Amino acid sequence: MTATVTDHDNAYADLLGSDDAHWAFGHLPEIQQGEDPLAGVDTTVPAGLDPAGLAAYCLFLGDDALVMSHRLSEWCSNAPDLEDDIALANIALDLLGQARLLLSRAAAADPSVVPALPEGSPVPAEDALAFFREARDFRNVRLVEVPHGDFGHLVARLLLFATARLAAFERLTAHADPVLSAIAAKGVKELAYHRDYAARWFVTLAQGTDESRRRLLAGLTEVWPLQAELVATYDVAAETGVVLDEVLAAAGVDRPAVGPMSGHGHTEALSRMLAEMQVVARAHPLGTW
Repeated sequence: MTATVTDHDNAYADLLGSDDAHWAFGHLPEIQQGEDPLAGVDTTVPAGLDPAGLAAYCLFLGDDALVMSHRLSEWCSNAPDLEDDIALANIALDLLGQARLLLSRAAAADPSVVPALPEGSPVPAEDALAFFREARDFRNVRLVEVPHGDFGHLVARLLLFATARLAAFERLTAHADPVLSAIAAKGVKELAYHRDYAARWFVTLAQGTDESRRRLLAGLTEVWPLQAELVATYDVAAETGVVLDEVLAAAGVDRPAVGPMSGHGHTEALSRMLAEMQVVARAHPLGTW
């Protein structure tokens, strides 16, 4: 009998073997440990695509993922139970991974989008975009930046966000830029879980106790005015509407009778969030971690 040797330094090896096809750009631990998540990938912008336009689109997608990831990370140790604490942390990490790839793609497509840093700074491009831009330069939708409320608010927001983002990523798998299409293909699997996790909890809370239903409906009413901007920005109104109607019907919930939030730009909450998120990097722009 041949003994099986376990690599204790690689928690993924025994789960995935040597097949790297699970990931868009190779084995996941290599992506996490490298300074550039797109190392080894041809980032040349295909002919016919505008580099500035591609960078702007990737920034919008990356900023949504980055800000939503930070909001979800605030639930760490605050979820109703340990299982959901871990689930929300994993969703946050999925979105953070998407943000790294998308911000890196934006920087590779148009290096001019990367903010200037002190000479000699070792900060990689995606970190520079995350930690050294002002709130006015972020392109995320307002749904992801508003402060979190209770668990009912979280479930409603995550359902709206994941449903729209999944529909957009499914479409982006056919994008003319092979890097963006590969990022989308990897993200579809993650976002399908995010949407289904939120949908299951949405139905559970709606059909649970009077209090759980009240909290869910209050959260849905609060975030619903931000849904119009979300689906318009992602251009997925039709696809999102079908899925949401199915979930609402299963939960026995009507669409809230509230209109979309007026105006554009960001809420004050984004500036406050970024002040906390960026403080260490800005205090030590020459630091290595």
